[in-house]
Parts: sequence; structure tokens; C-alpha cells
Amino acid sequence: MPLAMAISSERTPQEAPVGTDMAGRRPPAPPTGSSNHRSGVWRHVRWVLLGGAALFLLAQLVPYGHSHTNPPTTAEPRWDSAQTRELAARACFDCHSNLTTWPWYSNIAPASWLIQRDVDGGRASLNFSEWNKPQDGAGDVAEVISGGSMPPWFYPILHPKANLSKAEQQQLIVGLAATFRNSPPKGGG
Repeated sequence: MPLAMAISSERTPQEAPVGTDMAGRRPPAPPTGSSNHRSGVWRHVRWVLLGGAALFLLAQLVPYGHSHTNPPTTAEPRWDSAQTRELAARACFDCHSNLTTWPWYSNIAPASWLIQRDVDGGRASLNFSEWNKPQDGAGDVAEVISGGSMPPWFYPILHPKANLSKAEQQQLIVGLAATFRNSPPKGGG
């Protein structure tokens, strides 16, 4: 057999069609939710997280809620008993006196804004450390304690010592009523 014929009779590999392997088989279709789709979702999640972190860091620059002051005590009521004062200190003093204990998270926005707002509002309505000034909220104390609006529902979660039993709440109500009768705040209440 001539050499030219031998060369032409040899089988030459055919080129595989585009999108197939050398045997002409097509690879299986990618599952729904392909890696391209997943990487796009993660890219968006990453941007949302980065944006949230940037907003959190920018919120720390807002000055409200960072200046924690405890002005001096000018006058306290004449407590009917040490027990009444102890119960009030446990459940009320952080917002309703100048003896606020500022927890570490009170320096981190937005928690710092909420805490500062609560303390400012509490001191404005009833402040056991400035008994020589009018106390607009003094007349409602029994009602707000027995009604459950004071302390607010979230406060005892973060301050377990403020979680008074029903008996302690009743002792506080009776003790505060006696204290306010014997030592009414200046200008009413």
C-alpha cells in the first residue's frame, strides 16, 4: 500500500462540537441557582452588610446620648422607711434620679439615644434627687406602677434587680404614698 493511501486511510480525530467533551457528550446542565446567581446574591448581601456597618459607624458621631451626667443631688424626699428608698433605688432611680448608673451600652448609638431620652424624660417628670423642685409625675406614681407601665417592660430584662415581685411593688406603692404625704414635692405633684 502506498504511503499516501496509508496516511489517508488512518482515522483522524474529528473535532468535537462546541459545548461537548472529546467523546461528543454534553455536560449536565447546571442546577437552578447556579454559582453565578449565588455569587450575585452574596455580592448584594456583602454590600448591604458593609452599608449597615458604615451607617452604624456614622451613628457613633452623633453627639446625643454620649454626655452622661449625674447632676448633684439637691434634695431627696423624707422617706417613710429605708425599705421604700431601697425599692425605689432598685426600680426607679436609673431614670428618676441624678444617681443613674450608665451601663456600657449607653455609649453605643442607637442604644445611647434611647437611654438618654428615657433618662431625660424620667428626670423631667419625677426626680427623687431634686425634691426641692416641682415634680409633675409624683401624683401618678401609684397608678403607673400598679398598671405595669413603670418600670417599662424592657427595663427589668436589662436590669434584673429592678424586677420587683408583686409584694415588693405593693410595698413600693404604699411606701411612696406615705413618703409623698409626709414630704410632698415643692409646687405640687
